[in-house]
Amino acid sequence: MSADPSRDPDTLEQAAAQALPALLERAYARYSNFTVAAAVIDEAGRAHYGVNVENAAYPSGACAEQNAIGAMITAGGARRIVKVLIAAGSDAVVQPCGACRQRIAEFAARHCEVVSVQGGRPTTRTPFSTLLPQAFGPEDLD
Repeated sequence: MSADPSRDPDTLEQAAAQALPALLERAYARYSNFTVAAAVIDEAGRAHYGVNVENAAYPSGACAEQNAIGAMITAGGARRIVKVLIAAGSDAVVQPCGACRQRIAEFAARHCEVVSVQGGRPTTRTPFSTLLPQAFGPEDLD
């Protein structure tokens, strides 16, 4: 699922935020009952979506952010994330787990932002660099 790249960033963010509540119903959270949906907006202005998929053999599941990043890579083209939107199926304000922070760091644009979404509306905004300061990334392997 990708959004129209001709949209301006604010419109794209709003559309992605509004899409997340419906996507929560697609999450497979059989064990925790904690559904999560995520969207990553790439540098080309496209939104890519994912939901969490749990597995009886913990920790073999996949987080929503991980699946959204996979959708971005699968779609081809852009490889930089400018914004990550995350919504939970509860009233919780959700942030990426530690493993997802590392996954986001792999593809984060310099000014990447994480946006928590509740009820289809953005609520809190956090610069990604504050969630994983001094992240280990591709540049550390050069």
